[in-house]
Amino acid sequence: MNSAILITYDQEDAINEAKGLCNTAGYEVVHVITQNYLQKAKYGISGGVLERLEEIAEKLRPDVIIFDEILKPSQNYNLATVLHREVLDREALILEIFESRASSAESKLQVKLAQLRYEMVRAKEKVRLANMGEQPGFMGIGKFEVDVYYNDIKHRMQTIKSKLEKSGKQRDLHRQGRKRMGFKTISLAGYTSAGKTTLFNKTTGETKTQSDTLFTTLTTTTRRLTINQEPFLIADTVGFISKLPAYMIDAFKSTLEELKHTDIIVLVIDINDSVSELKKKFSSCMRTLSELGVEQDKIVYALNKSDLLSKEEIKRKINFLNLAENKKIISVSAKTGENITELKELIRGIIESQSNSKPNKTYGVEEGFGN
Repeated sequence: MNSAILITYDQEDAINEAKGLCNTAGYEVVHVITQNYLQKAKYGISGGVLERLEEIAEKLRPDVIIFDEILKPSQNYNLATVLHREVLDREALILEIFESRASSAESKLQVKLAQLRYEMVRAKEKVRLANMGEQPGFMGIGKFEVDVYYNDIKHRMQTIKSKLEKSGKQRDLHRQGRKRMGFKTISLAGYTSAGKTTLFNKTTGETKTQSDTLFTTLTTTTRRLTINQEPFLIADTVGFISKLPAYMIDAFKSTLEELKHTDIIVLVIDINDSVSELKKKFSSCMRTLSELGVEQDKIVYALNKSDLLSKEEIKRKINFLNLAENKKIISVSAKTGENITELKELIRGIIESQSNSKPNKTYGVEEGFGN
């Protein structure tokens, strides 16, 4: 495992998530530098912090410096020039994880498209630096003219987009086929590592890989689910994460658009998170769903890992998320199976309500959360 010095925000949830990203990408964090602000013009950090980082890097000799924020190409270059080491910002780190986790042909294309979009934004600046003869070798800048370099990226992106469009059309045909056959669809969504895949396995009897590392799922998996002898289709989707740029969401559009067309979205929330982390993750999920054009009345809120908390603590966190009046909320445990049957009943009741178009239907879960 390669070693890394991590620069992140001075907040416990930010540190934990950044360390989780590093671990998932295969980097061992040997030192952490925390700051309240990581967006200073020249280096992202102040000159004084940079001097301290330079001393620590010289002593520990890490393989990479990981910067838990989005860096401009010039900032990345400035840091790399001083530190004489590869610098990965948050976007580059997530892209490395995506690349290592992509298994299907479609997800590999989606990751490649995101990588090219990341590179395109930086292409002109990199070429400008290269032409000045200032680029350090580890930045991997070729001796392309700017238009050739930029157009090469653009051409490769167009090729990948056309392939993904074909995949999207094929996916649309599958959707139409499911609709003709009368199948109602359920999609699991949520922040990465909230427990979606564990819940998917518990509800379907599937044995998909599950772990505490981030982005276990990049490829949507769909399975049949029976509730009271009635067949449904349930899909596990890629996890969301904060500060995920729009171009990354766009690259996975053909996968994520399933959420727009599904009958029910089960938003899996790790209710065991700290209040600050819970708020950040919930806001990030709702913002992403909104950007995808998902209707809020399709969302069921599954408060996962409820076996780790008291009912009073769960209610407190429900109030904190302003979900106390919501009747589509239920506490569950994907690990122990607590309230999984009740979750299925809740889903069935909502889908029946959608079919009958009857407002104010009671879904059968008292007080909006599992007993």
